[in-house]
Amino acid sequence: METKRSLIAGMVSCFVLMSGGPNGVVQAAVSPPELTVLTNDSRAEFYWNAVDGASGYTFYYALFPYQEGDPMGSVDVGNQTNLSITLWPGAAFHVAVTARDSEGESEYSNFENFRTPSVFQPSVSDYQVFAFNDLGMHCYDPDFSVFSLLPPYNVLHAQVVQKGNPPQIIGSQVEVTYRAMADSTGSINTTSQGKTNFWEYVHPLFGANLQVDEGLLGANMPGPGNPPQSFVWTDGAVNWFSAAGIPITSLDDGMGNNPYPLMNVRAIDPADGTILSSLSVVVPVSDEMACDVCHLTGNDAASRADIQWSNNSDLTLQYRENILILHDYRNGTSLYASQPVLCSTCHYSFALDLAHQGPVGAQTMNPSMSKALHSHHASRITELPPSGNVCFYCHPGENTQCARGAMDTAGIVCLDCHGNMFAVGRNTRQPWIDLPRCESCHTGDALSNFDGPIIRQSAYNDSPNVATFITAPNKRFAEQDGTLFRNSVGHHGIACESCHGSTHAIWPSREENDNLTAIMIQGHEGMIIECASCHDDSLPLTPDGGPHGLHNVNSQSWVHSHEDFASQQACAPCHGAGGEGTVLSKAAVDRVFNVEDNNTVAIPKGTQIGCDLCHENMLGPGGNDDDDEDEEEVDD
Repeated sequence: METKRSLIAGMVSCFVLMSGGPNGVVQAAVSPPELTVLTNDSRAEFYWNAVDGASGYTFYYALFPYQEGDPMGSVDVGNQTNLSITLWPGAAFHVAVTARDSEGESEYSNFENFRTPSVFQPSVSDYQVFAFNDLGMHCYDPDFSVFSLLPPYNVLHAQVVQKGNPPQIIGSQVEVTYRAMADSTGSINTTSQGKTNFWEYVHPLFGANLQVDEGLLGANMPGPGNPPQSFVWTDGAVNWFSAAGIPITSLDDGMGNNPYPLMNVRAIDPADGTILSSLSVVVPVSDEMACDVCHLTGNDAASRADIQWSNNSDLTLQYRENILILHDYRNGTSLYASQPVLCSTCHYSFALDLAHQGPVGAQTMNPSMSKALHSHHASRITELPPSGNVCFYCHPGENTQCARGAMDTAGIVCLDCHGNMFAVGRNTRQPWIDLPRCESCHTGDALSNFDGPIIRQSAYNDSPNVATFITAPNKRFAEQDGTLFRNSVGHHGIACESCHGSTHAIWPSREENDNLTAIMIQGHEGMIIECASCHDDSLPLTPDGGPHGLHNVNSQSWVHSHEDFASQQACAPCHGAGGEGTVLSKAAVDRVFNVEDNNTVAIPKGTQIGCDLCHENMLGPGGNDDDDEDEEEVDD
């Protein structure tokens, strides 16, 4: 196996030696793009950023490993910033991209090589990296010169699975890195330079001496040149890699707003630099807080005639100064004269307790940040924003709309899970700890659940002013006891978020960038349900050995053999007491199977799969579940 250095040298010589490339033409004024390659089985996808001033792009490819005299191909892809192609097993190529303008063609982008899985080259298909953001959204202040609630601070986790039966989660014997990648629009976010004044005020606010792109806990932005950054292996209960405190902003490198930028996460063999698995993941971020709706001078919270409000022409600074002025007026403080102010100095914030020491000093005498903000505003905000979601005033936001996953698209809103601001700000609530649980809505299955619905629309059964989260007696879909969803692991140690997506962005998401992660793992959007994502073809048939008691999914062998396992007890929890199909047996993607008498059955996405889809319903009235015919079950 070639070393990483020789691989790079080979790629460079490949493109320099072959004629027809950009080195043989007049160089353009535009910069070269930054290229990322993702592969999944026979599909290869290529993403590069939109280059300012470029009129188009050319995609170059050559066989890998390159031998002198081999031809090089090119494709004029026009203005598009991505390309997808299906290749044969074991296909291996060098690739690069150039940008062009009226003057000519840019230098090559970074050189990448890849190989699609092959029975003769199993090493590149033996691993799968999973990656996820912990919260589904991280907020940061739009300015730090007046006060700060939250710094730019994002968290990524990753797990690496060595495929097989059984698959194995592997740790410090591999290296995991992240670097910025362009999405399908060409948006890329490599650096926070020039996008925030955080680093100007990081020392007076947080006591840290940091350079631009350095994070508070050592996880940095890649910065100019987009060099890969390392995750840290976290051994113990979670068994994942972490990159905590990435100081990303919502402005991409073209200074356009993108709250859902992508990072390319790679699992690498440290011995020779071989890329074992590569994946895209959203690093969600927003500075969209709408405090100006009330706190701009002259608005409801800044209208008292006996107070001298801010006249700052910068409206972002004006409403922030007004907040300090109002705090001083109501509480006898002198915050306006003490800028910049770190609000968590007096109001404990679990999110900023980086040392995990709990409330100290003034924090012990004041309400927590969450209680102070939610309880104070609960009775004061009486008008809803255009979206109708009051949470979007502060939690981003009317434009960002960070709640974007499967629950949001099903019509469930923030208040259905969290209750209202009275509930979130009540004295007995522990911020960041007392949160709704998966089992609060997913209270069981078709035979055993909390109060009838297989999936509830509300996480509590009392008033939204209290919102006491339901604890389900049936733990089929529960997190670990005493552990939040974002910190829980399930099926043989796999993180819940590895398979379901991040909090507030549970797959499928309305955002294309979110869904790209699931598509690259299993070939389609939605939660990870394809056994082949981690297992090889030798996976034995099991009626309940998968996550949440799932049987083999997308398995022709299971279709032919499941009658050996079929019974009311085995099938009814997901397929319904009468075998009619339920929301738990819904097909996540179009399926085609060969069933009884070699008949072909096509199952459209969304079909609630029941027994009579393929044959007589043996679980229904008059059926005999002890003498089942071949019943096709596909729990998706």
